[in-house]
Amino acid sequence: MDTLNPNPLNAHVFEIPDPPEEFGQDGGKFYRCYDDLADEIDDDMVTGLKEQLEGLLIFAGLFAGINTAFLALTLPMLSADSSDDTNALLAQNNALLTQLVTGRNDSVPTMSPLPSAGFSPARDIFIINALFALSLAFAIISSFLAVLGRQWLVYYRKRSGGGPDKQRWEQLKRFLGAERWRLQTILDDVLPSLLQIGLIIFCVSLIIYLRYLSPTIAIIVGVPMYVGLAFFVGSALCTLWDKFCPFHSPLSHTLLGVRTIFASGAIRRFKWQDLISADTTKRWFHALVRRREEESLESLQIITLKRAICTSDDPATLLHATANILGISNPTQMALLWSDSDFRERFSDQFKNSYARVLLLRGRDKVGIAVAARRLYCGVAAHIMLLLDSNRGPACDLTEVQTAKEAMVSTTQDGHSECSAGLVRATLRFPVPKLDRSSLPDEAVMDIGSHLITYSGSIPDPDPDRRLFFVIMWAVFDLHSVRCLKMESPPQPYGCTDVEGMIQTLDKAFKVLTGPEGGDLVDGEAVLMNMLRGIRQIFVRSQSSFTLHHKFALLEICEPILKSPRVSDAMREVIRDMRLDLSQAWQRKCALRAANKHITTRLVDMLEQYLAGLRPVYQADSGCNEYLEVLQAFGPGIRRLFSYDPKQWASTAGMRARIAFHKNFNAFVYDVDRLSRKIQV
Repeated sequence: MDTLNPNPLNAHVFEIPDPPEEFGQDGGKFYRCYDDLADEIDDDMVTGLKEQLEGLLIFAGLFAGINTAFLALTLPMLSADSSDDTNALLAQNNALLTQLVTGRNDSVPTMSPLPSAGFSPARDIFIINALFALSLAFAIISSFLAVLGRQWLVYYRKRSGGGPDKQRWEQLKRFLGAERWRLQTILDDVLPSLLQIGLIIFCVSLIIYLRYLSPTIAIIVGVPMYVGLAFFVGSALCTLWDKFCPFHSPLSHTLLGVRTIFASGAIRRFKWQDLISADTTKRWFHALVRRREEESLESLQIITLKRAICTSDDPATLLHATANILGISNPTQMALLWSDSDFRERFSDQFKNSYARVLLLRGRDKVGIAVAARRLYCGVAAHIMLLLDSNRGPACDLTEVQTAKEAMVSTTQDGHSECSAGLVRATLRFPVPKLDRSSLPDEAVMDIGSHLITYSGSIPDPDPDRRLFFVIMWAVFDLHSVRCLKMESPPQPYGCTDVEGMIQTLDKAFKVLTGPEGGDLVDGEAVLMNMLRGIRQIFVRSQSSFTLHHKFALLEICEPILKSPRVSDAMREVIRDMRLDLSQAWQRKCALRAANKHITTRLVDMLEQYLAGLRPVYQADSGCNEYLEVLQAFGPGIRRLFSYDPKQWASTAGMRARIAFHKNFNAFVYDVDRLSRKIQV
């Protein structure tokens, strides 16, 4: 389907779309393309069906007129001829007049029965009239259904009230209803087959009628009719051998359906007992009583993507539809989309040939547009693989995703700064899926690393979408093994459902970046800085999935970073700002609980666990400064905690925990003092 936008495809109007945050939230660009495509599909279908129905009505009218003319000749032959009775009566009258004239005294002959009394039509005449009448009935039924079909098409294209969104979904539901109830099959096959059956019956009755009148004439007329019938059946059989044979007809479609049924073994599995069983009857009854549930909005969105990608050849429509796949965050929706074999085949073809096809467009900077299109397809492929979290993803079919080096080649930083957050997210998803070492040379590996670092620096402020942060985190964690390219797709971090698992993975990533293998990474410090800024935003923003306990755990895994010699002063300041942010959040929580007289032991335990975890980290002399920083950040809040009245604690266990924490805090202060004195000496 060649559905083109009103504007020509040139460098001024054709751009790679930015992936939306949610499906359809791209300023209406995808829906405009889809509406044009849907209108074209509907117009083609309605126009073709209307033309066929008009031809069927014209032929049915002519055929009914011819059939009626023959019925006018043969119907009187079913009843007795009144002239035969008249002739019989006249013959009897003549006999009586002859006796009177001749003066004969013979007895008057008895009245013989009239011919109509014992009349019975010939067997051939009865068959001829029955076939002619049946043929006329088929013509009338097909004409009536054709008129009814035109009314169906008028309703199908009738615009309802409401905005464009309501009209779009309602028209899509009508399209699905037309497919579900086989509207095209009825108007394309059933109606013409009724007329064709009527025509065949008419030809049979005509031959019988001519044979009744003259066998010679019947043979002369019957030979071309037999040849035409043989050609009709033979052309239908040709479609069984070649499905692209142009001789399609209702008979050929019926034969193809029968062959499919027999080939699938449905006839052998079919049981008449199941059809008339009580359960089947009950299901039919419930189906008639209950109203069918309409499609949900999520399923309709998936159908729009399928129609756009599987039907359109317009590059803009394909790219807008592909970009909106990134707005699907529900695995069930993605599974529904990817389960369609036509969609998989079409998407695989577009993925493999997107770069070459975009190069064929007119305009400037075709290479840049082609690279951006390739990058978008790579991001979508990785998004599908990650969201499905199984082998059902494109990895089974899109083998090119492993060797798409041109999509990974880094461009200038200025070019990246113009990318939207959605396009950055789409590109960052690509390095995450499992790759094959034998398919990429060393320079491609370096391209992947530099590509990740460059794009990680383009996160706006950083992006509030946690999925982007998780993907960066996972990719950095596996950067140390990127030369082996055995990167597994993350099951939980991408789904953003397991915060504890994310913290553990983040800890591993930090150990890689600050460990010995981190020195081999391309600009690993830049990636580490971006990740620390992202964590700082978690501390600043109030996110329900990150509790105070999770924030203490995040700060605890960030503390060892300060010991790395490759950590810059800017990174140290970010981590120290995290301490201050967390200290303020902890103090606010304590004040709120104290006001409600419900200070729990959990508030004390999480801080005590954090302080205990600092001892193995800063036990050397070099940790004295960090000890002092921690004391300055949390000291005021701890002293305020000790000043609260015992009645403000939730239980006596809380008071006991306060006393134990007081001892541990004194030990912590003693360690700080000891290290300070040791340094002074």
